[in-house]
Amino acid sequence: MTPLDKPLRREVRIDGTPYTLTLDPDGLKLVPKGRRKGLELRWQDLVSGDAALATALQASLEAP
Repeated sequence: MTPLDKPLRREVRIDGTPYTLTLDPDGLKLVPKGRRKGLELRWQDLVSGDAALATALQASLEAP
């Protein structure tokens, strides 16, 4: 296997909207293309089952 030792970026389309997906040693980040802020998820949260809680907390902090 190849270790993930530097960020890997790919473009994905979700319902026709382009996003940038970045995978790095700490986790993943999904951001609308051309933006800086988006959804971040740490690998540790995903493995421990805290992913849903972390995502809900981040969404509540970004709500208007």
